[in-house]
Amino acid sequence: MKPTDKNVCVTFLNMELTWDDFTKVEMRAGTIISAEIFEEARNPAYKMLVDFGAYGIRKTSAQITKLYQADALVGKQVIAVLNFPPKQIANLMSECLVLGVIGEGKDVTLLQPERGVENGARIG
Repeated sequence: MKPTDKNVCVTFLNMELTWDDFTKVEMRAGTIISAEIFEEARNPAYKMLVDFGAYGIRKTSAQITKLYQADALVGKQVIAVLNFPPKQIANLMSECLVLGVIGEGKDVTLLQPERGVENGARIG
């Protein structure tokens, strides 16, 4: 089903979150400080280190190789969820989930602040 399918839209609308549910999600801004090809990953991806200020530097991977070059990612600010449990991805223990918009060809466009913000700033 495509998101334009009326049944899909109704299903999503029936899965309402409470305000308390939303506030449990720790979405924060961070700056990518390193990015390299993640050769051990099953699908093309980068492994990255992201600086979240007072929340530390976190390891993660992202399948964003279609739209981004590793060297161009360094210095970019991104939005990530910090309070998911760590997840083993190949030989990397991912410590956050970098957020992006998934396009029709499964290409991912990173969510980024419109202007520079402090690392660790909360999204709400």
